[in-house]
Amino acid sequence: MNDTSRKWGTLVIACLAMLLLSVDLTVLHLALPKLGEDLAPSATQLLWIADIYGFALAALLVTMGNLGDRIGRRRLLLAGLAAFGAASVLTAYAPNAPLLIAARALLGVAGATIMPSTLSLVRNVFADPKERTTAVGIWSSVGAVGFALGPIVGGLLLGHFWWGSVFLINVPVVAAVLAAGLVVLPESRNPRPGRLDLVSVPLSAVGVLGLIYAMKEATTGGVARPSVIAAAVIAVAALVLFVRRQTRLAEPLIDIALFRRRAFAATVGAELVAVFAMLAMSVVFAQYFQLVLGWSPLTAGLAGMPGGLAGGVGGALSGVLVHRWGRGPVVGLGLVLTAIGFILFSRIGMETPYLYMLAAMLIQGVGMGFTFAVTGDTVLASVPKERAGAASAISETAHEMGGALGIAVLGTVLTSAYRNGLALPPGLPEGAAAEARDTLAGALKAAAALPGDAAGAVAQAARQAFVEGIHVTVLTGAAILLVLAVAVPFALRGVPKVIPDTQEESVDEPVPVK
Repeated sequence: MNDTSRKWGTLVIACLAMLLLSVDLTVLHLALPKLGEDLAPSATQLLWIADIYGFALAALLVTMGNLGDRIGRRRLLLAGLAAFGAASVLTAYAPNAPLLIAARALLGVAGATIMPSTLSLVRNVFADPKERTTAVGIWSSVGAVGFALGPIVGGLLLGHFWWGSVFLINVPVVAAVLAAGLVVLPESRNPRPGRLDLVSVPLSAVGVLGLIYAMKEATTGGVARPSVIAAAVIAVAALVLFVRRQTRLAEPLIDIALFRRRAFAATVGAELVAVFAMLAMSVVFAQYFQLVLGWSPLTAGLAGMPGGLAGGVGGALSGVLVHRWGRGPVVGLGLVLTAIGFILFSRIGMETPYLYMLAAMLIQGVGMGFTFAVTGDTVLASVPKERAGAASAISETAHEMGGALGIAVLGTVLTSAYRNGLALPPGLPEGAAAEARDTLAGALKAAAALPGDAAGAVAQAARQAFVEGIHVTVLTGAAILLVLAVAVPFALRGVPKVIPDTQEESVDEPVPVK
């Protein structure tokens, strides 16, 4: 196989692996009701079933990215894919909730080996900077499409099979990618990797896991809960110790000096905030389509798919625009388009035509595609290719942190606006009123148990308050994105359109634009 075929074959394999992971991030949501009927998990177990995959994934990304740099990214990717397939089978046939939680944790561990490996392999095989920018844009596009496909794949499978089918579908994809990877993928590693610091590994895992856990728990139970405070304190302490240790090691897990580079810090921050907005809005609009408009999960998944496809188009076009305008302007444009989409969402109501929603989704999706593709390529290009695994792990960790933070912050804004705007009819039983004030889903459940007129009034009031809460939430997200749209292009001044493939110097130093 010649170098050109191997290069583009590597990109195809990396994209398929990324598609597998991105679909798996969202496919479970539709399976939870059926899963709950069959396994009868407790409320706490159900939360862990939903969250443990993301917890394990986020906690180990930094470690696995560095491990790939040391033992070989091809080796780590193929081992991770095999583990992902095996864990998918265990998850699909889990006989009870505790074993399902354990299997989902294994899926997260396997996923943590795949994410940074795919991107670092792409970074290493595309030596030409222009081709690398295009390749990373395509890789990013596939992730956006997979995120949108998850609910659709889940809806189609659950219409014909049991809940475990949403995990079992991973197995033939894993088998195909493994077979192709054994033939196509080249091996790459850091030629001078040094030893893996066994103290830094648990510190990074505890710090990231504790922080994400605290943010998720704060969303549902409030910031003042003892478990939230304890998790946050442990996480901050672990991260402080981790950072101090990295500054003293000859071969750290994360080169803290990278964050002194304006371009690197700005692009990681842009990724975090963009995911912050994207995942929070995904959760919000899943509820809007199903609970406000009354659409089925499959219909809701299909309705949201154009946004993901638009993100794919934006990612694919980003390389062309970078070569014409530069990195800062393209990221700034992406953030502005995303903010415009959010502002358009602030005009929706309970009878808004879908075509209006579609226009807003397409604008937002293209903006997200621009942002993720360019920031991902800039993060990778900011480090020598020998450290590509570690750099991609930082990027992916920012994604996980941003998702958790977005759901925590914008979810809290939505909940607060909903409760403040809810005008319930007088004379409701105290239990029904309390349930209605909690969430929109709780209000609809309470309304179903009330007599005719009262039921309709409660459901109407709750839906109206939720829509008004969406308005406040999306305008808050738009304001954050617009601030970032001003800051990031400023931070990327002097960064060339084409960053040389091999560089040790800071990309913050002005370089003549090629």
